[in-house]
Amino acid sequence: MRHPERRAPVTDAEGAHLDDEVVRALHEEHGAALMGLALRLTGDRQRAEEVVQDAFVRAWQHPEALDGTRGSPRAYLLATVRNLVIDRWRRDAVRPATTGEDALALVGVLGQADRVLDAMVVRDAVRRLSFEHRQILQHAFVLDEAVDETARVLGIPPGTVKSRTYYALRALRAALEELGYLQ
Repeated sequence: MRHPERRAPVTDAEGAHLDDEVVRALHEEHGAALMGLALRLTGDRQRAEEVVQDAFVRAWQHPEALDGTRGSPRAYLLATVRNLVIDRWRRDAVRPATTGEDALALVGVLGQADRVLDAMVVRDAVRRLSFEHRQILQHAFVLDEAVDETARVLGIPPGTVKSRTYYALRALRAALEELGYLQ
């Protein structure tokens, strides 16, 4: 197993030293979720541990990604785990150690991981919306109600349903951009 060289002092966005305690706290808070995802994606405990370790090394090397104003550190770490697994899978595909159904099964798991990660990021973005925006999106998209039905259920005019839906979608897009999900 290779160990990356420690760079000269790593700093956060304000220039403060990012110490090992911060990384330990991140590991304590998010390590189990990262390990669960890595284990699901790799199917191998040793590889999963290596991926999680590499994800924390990347976080340590890029402290600006952990800035709370840029979104959840968990979303960044989960995306990093996913990307590391994909990178390793691609690397191994060029030099396959084994062939067979195991390699094909990983392709399906990676697609499933994308959906899980997408759902987690969208859930985090929706939590940032106001109650009214969450409510209108639930009626319009989760419950698949027509404008008139939503207006009747919520006791608001249809025009308000339309405008609130428009602004809720704009707020959702802004939240997704803030989380780094949209460019």
